[in-house]
Amino acid sequence: MKLKILFLFLFCSALSCKNKEEAAYVPLKFESDTCVACASVAIEIFEFKKDTDLGKAVNDGLREEVVRQLNYEGDVKLASIDDAIAAFKAEFEALKNKYPEDTVEWEAIIKSDITFENDDVLTIKLDTYIFTGGAHGHSSLRFLNFNKKKNELFENWELFKEKDDFEHFAATKFRIQESIPQNSEINSTGFMFEGEIFYLPNNLGFTEKGLQLIYNQYEIASYADGPIMMTLPYDEINKYLKSPVKAP
Repeated sequence: MKLKILFLFLFCSALSCKNKEEAAYVPLKFESDTCVACASVAIEIFEFKKDTDLGKAVNDGLREEVVRQLNYEGDVKLASIDDAIAAFKAEFEALKNKYPEDTVEWEAIIKSDITFENDDVLTIKLDTYIFTGGAHGHSSLRFLNFNKKKNELFENWELFKEKDDFEHFAATKFRIQESIPQNSEINSTGFMFEGEIFYLPNNLGFTEKGLQLIYNQYEIASYADGPIMMTLPYDEINKYLKSPVKAP
């Protein structure tokens, strides 16, 4: 009986430690009032525990990214998501008052997902769709990789031992995935890499299946081609990562 109690205690202690390693959060939603012929906004992100350095860093990172996505003017400094929503709606109203016959409803939808977490990194992916008139809206995917040891966002180059080595490996894998001959120009099948040189996308993020690379629409291909994605398994790329990831 004593052995069983000891085992149960150790098991519960291990489970408690595991839970402490994971960042605590709750869903957080922002929705504009229902209206006709206006600008509607719907945002689903997370609010992390505010009394931890990691929670503060993640909350600030999410807020800054959502504000950036909604900031129609671009050069306006906005302090909060509520301010960004109000500014987005005000821009629509100003345009509607100026061109009442030609202005269509605006829409902004931002959803988020926690794609990966271990002792070293927490990755959140934001899926954004914004329509402000024209033939179609603008969709984008954005990874935020947080360094759990330093309580700050990773810069992409910080993920690798040698970024150039990983980039060379990714270029080879990209050619294989997209059926581009290894001895041909990278744009030979219709891609639009500047200078005919392969480069990593701005968006790199950890997922359960591997490190995912996402080129958003217009980055290297047309709008009609949609986002171009490639997921590289950890057992193939761990030698390039500063902090190797154990595959699930």
